[in-house]
Amino acid sequence: MVNDLKDKVVLITGSSTGIGAAAAVAFGKLGARVVVHYNSSRGPAEEVLDQVKSTGAQACLLQADVRDSTQCRQLVADTIKAFARVDVLINNAGALVQRAPIESITDELFDEVVHLNVRSAMMCSAAAVEAMRRQGSGGNIINVTSVAARHGGGAGASLYAGSKGFVSTMTRGLAKELVKDKIRVNAVAPGVITTPFHERFSTPAMLESFRSTIPMNRLGSPEECAGAFVFLASEQMSGYMTGQILEVNGGQYMP
Repeated sequence: MVNDLKDKVVLITGSSTGIGAAAAVAFGKLGARVVVHYNSSRGPAEEVLDQVKSTGAQACLLQADVRDSTQCRQLVADTIKAFARVDVLINNAGALVQRAPIESITDELFDEVVHLNVRSAMMCSAAAVEAMRRQGSGGNIINVTSVAARHGGGAGASLYAGSKGFVSTMTRGLAKELVKDKIRVNAVAPGVITTPFHERFSTPAMLESFRSTIPMNRLGSPEECAGAFVFLASEQMSGYMTGQILEVNGGQYMP
């Protein structure tokens, strides 16, 4: 039983749907104080907030466009205003944005993908690190990368895969940089998970082709990813782990 997350303050970016939403509920069940973050999906975020509160946990809802560094800093500041501290940051916000072959990638699309997947994780981490250092008790940063960072992604996803490769490498770099501050940095790399991400960007035929490459012969669920975040956030469970990437992909990729 994980019992060291009670009353920890957990900020999860992009937690209005999918993997982030499932993680928020999982931390709520363990007694953490959860910040549910959204950019434009307020309705779904409010539903997640209600689910977290139904576990008996304290929770709040915060809005920010994490493509913007200033709003990243404000999101962390608002978290501290709500709960007086931040113990765990999960950089979950991200998206493919659109599938595009390399010859059709514009500067605008490049910026959108990189700012959403990379800048958000880097700048939210920067703000959280400052707070964790002031608190003096260490902390946890968990990034969300992707199996695409390992194998390059599906059709038209090279830009997305590259951005997630950045997140994976950043995870290792920050782990080395922040270990002296007792801040552990790890990542979760989901495989093909049944979330709005794939409802938006992958056709049924694509999903079937993905399924055929998975030894478990099925797609994963957001709830099947949540335990990885809990594990990495818990000092009791993973206190000697930093700079690691947990692959949650049904065996699709075995490093």
